[in-house]
Amino acid sequence: MNTWRTAFITGAGSGIGRRMAELLMAEGVSVAVFDRVVAAETKADLNRIAAQQDGVSCCYFQADVTDAEGLAEQVRVALAQLGAPDLAINCAGIQVAKPFEELSAEEFERVVSVNLMGSRNFAAAVLPTMKAGAQFSFIASLAGLVPSYCYAAYNASKYGVVGLAGALRLEYIARGIEISVVCPPEVETPLVVEERKTMTKVGAKLKSTAGTLQLGPACDSILRQLRGRKYLVIPGFRARIVARISAWMPGVLRWFSERIVISGTNRAD
Repeated sequence: MNTWRTAFITGAGSGIGRRMAELLMAEGVSVAVFDRVVAAETKADLNRIAAQQDGVSCCYFQADVTDAEGLAEQVRVALAQLGAPDLAINCAGIQVAKPFEELSAEEFERVVSVNLMGSRNFAAAVLPTMKAGAQFSFIASLAGLVPSYCYAAYNASKYGVVGLAGALRLEYIARGIEISVVCPPEVETPLVVEERKTMTKVGAKLKSTAGTLQLGPACDSILRQLRGRKYLVIPGFRARIVARISAWMPGVLRWFSERIVISGTNRAD
């Protein structure tokens, strides 16, 4: 039986966060949505799902995960309305697909600020309120386990998220609070559609190794693995194979990736 009754989700105005909110509410879980902006159409869709379930609510909180104090205040308001969450998921994130020499310091800092510091800020606001049996999940990326081409800021931030999750798991496991980190491959979301505008052909070929998942099946797999209380959650068979090769035979994966890069960059783009 599902023991989640309340979930707090950042970045739930679109993409993975929104789909997770939809799935959870359909199962009878009340959801607090945290995002900088939630479109009226999205609110209408989420409210409709909530209304179909007895006792389920969906509340909206305008928050930027890079603003630690502002986010903490919105979490406090959510706690007053819904109580402590049984499940918290940090989905807020951005990415910039550019060669390192074209990536400004401001762009690099922004990606790290949203992805890594935003993860820290949400965890700092929510974890102290959670009780034994609760779960906190970071949405990282396969790019937090495997290097990518022309994703220096994104790789750095997501490797950081994976490290943060591992450290916090050790700190909170004795309290009975489960910490997990989700490392999906490319998932069809508005973020990825925008990313493809600047993605290189070599980068796209490397990413294709792990495959692309549709949003629905990816989120179904993530929730199924979270229910199993897994620490490292990787949706997608091909992505799991890539992650295992990276862990067990890093030299092989590095050689394979380098051959793709050298071959691709030696051709006219």
